[in-house]
Amino acid sequence: MGETCGALTGAIMAVCCLVGREKLEDRKQYGKAMEEARQVCNLFRDRIGHTLCEKIHKIRYGKVYRLIDPKEREAFHHKGGHSRTGCPEVCGVAARVAAEVIMDLQKKSSKEKPGRISALKPTSKAKAGR
Repeated sequence: MGETCGALTGAIMAVCCLVGREKLEDRKQYGKAMEEARQVCNLFRDRIGHTLCEKIHKIRYGKVYRLIDPKEREAFHHKGGHSRTGCPEVCGVAARVAAEVIMDLQKKSSKEKPGRISALKPTSKAKAGR
């Protein structure tokens, strides 16, 4: 639809499984999760050039493709949208960004609580979804 890149959304979700809140009322944890989500967005934007799918298309292909339209979806594919340097590369960048942020969180956590491998644990809802 041209909105927020799905790979970026997935990266934010992965990070927030670790730092998100378990109770809606927990505004302090919400704030912490928002800081990490902002970090993911900023790193992604720095490496890809934008966070919106349509803008990423414009940067990479010089044109916005409306993927809901079968003809434009096919043209996007022929332009290389699903080649190694298309969406798969963007997804790889999003995955690397999420991994970097998670590893940074683990380093911070182990410094705050010496002797523990990591205080980061998925929220109970994330565990239940596995």
